[in-house]
Amino acid sequence: MADHDGEGESIEFTPTWVVATVCTVMVGVSLALERLLHFAGKKLKKEGRKPLYQALQKVKEELMLLGFVSLLLSVCQSRIVKICVNEDTTKHFLPCSLDAKENHHTLRELLENKHSSTGYCALKNKVPLLSLEAVHHLHMFIFVLAIVHVTFSVLIVVFGGAKISQWKQWEASTKEDNLDTSKEHDFVAKRFVGVGKRSAVLGWLQSFFKQFYGSVTEADYIALRLGFIMMHCRGNQKFNFHKYMMRALEDDSRKVVGISWYLWAFVIIFMLLNIHGWHTYFWIAFIPLILLLAVGTKLEHVIIQLANGVAKTQVVVEGEPIVKPSDEHFWFHRPKIVRLLIHFILFQNAFEIAYFFWILVQFGLHSCIMGKMIYIIPRLIIGVFIQVLCSYSTLPLYALVTQMGSNFKKSIFDEHIQASLISWAKHAKKKKGLHDGSGHGGGGSHGGGGTELQGIHIA
Repeated sequence: MADHDGEGESIEFTPTWVVATVCTVMVGVSLALERLLHFAGKKLKKEGRKPLYQALQKVKEELMLLGFVSLLLSVCQSRIVKICVNEDTTKHFLPCSLDAKENHHTLRELLENKHSSTGYCALKNKVPLLSLEAVHHLHMFIFVLAIVHVTFSVLIVVFGGAKISQWKQWEASTKEDNLDTSKEHDFVAKRFVGVGKRSAVLGWLQSFFKQFYGSVTEADYIALRLGFIMMHCRGNQKFNFHKYMMRALEDDSRKVVGISWYLWAFVIIFMLLNIHGWHTYFWIAFIPLILLLAVGTKLEHVIIQLANGVAKTQVVVEGEPIVKPSDEHFWFHRPKIVRLLIHFILFQNAFEIAYFFWILVQFGLHSCIMGKMIYIIPRLIIGVFIQVLCSYSTLPLYALVTQMGSNFKKSIFDEHIQASLISWAKHAKKKKGLHDGSGHGGGGSHGGGGTELQGIHIA
């Protein structure tokens, strides 16, 4: 009854104590992880950090989705390996060369001869479209991708949040200054790049290099904070801008940790283009690096534009905003694009690192699919560089500079006030609909799909 290919017995002839022990370990680890996530969520909810709690729920949803994909592969694997194709079909678009395939061919046959599906396709003089071994490799890749993506997302939020927390002392200093506009002189002096044809080039160059050292200074923070307050909440000059910024960042973090459909599309395209000799895994590592540098440069340049705007006014009118927030400073007048790019950068970087660890664990460092060291080392350096720069520069820049749009976020209000405003807005919208339907006053000029309140659009 024993197998002679070194793979051991089926579960029919496996001792019950072995099955029970393995199940106990797997169930125990799964329950421990579930309890850990549960208590973490409970603590965040108790501390009133609803956005981070929702981000944690998003992580659990993504893990569930990846688990479902893995389960689907397990259920369908017996059918997948019985999809037979001509052998010539499997000789194109290979991650490794045909020579490496021939060297591996003997071992692969030993692994596959155990399964009736191989005989099923062999009887037709064909080969399986996807071998059982390849299905198992996909299982491992999904697992590694989930772990790395969640870990990297948490690290970015934690270290980025720690960096922004250091600005709390700047917020405290503004309470004593009572919005003293003398701080503006330091801001303009350090950020203003002059006037003339060369000013644009100098501004972009300064923005590019500034993201690597002291990306946000105290003068930047105080000036942008003052501009925000004078624009959006002039009646509350003691407004805690730092607390609002942290709430807004937490609110955005729940969207950053998710895996959207276009990110999955990127994974599929990468797998399609991972062809021997193309070194796709190496060249594709430059995509998040270039995007990250572009985002950091753009955010720094927004600060320069705000400083230039102050300098060009020359005369500061008391009671008027000094730094004037506006969507015009951002790409396509949409600050949201910056968050989408950061989302893509973080996922793509996590995917690159996950792919490396998957190859390392599954096939070894010297596997043909891993490639040469000359391509591996720069790729890892780029991955670490992206993680560090995004944590300590880009994410804090994003948290501060994206508040310089024309509108502000609902995070400006505490949770109970948000709920009251949303309830009021829905009631007003419903009442307006009834009023318009009755034929009285239905020709207003603001007949949109929501209610506007000081820059917040409540749909």
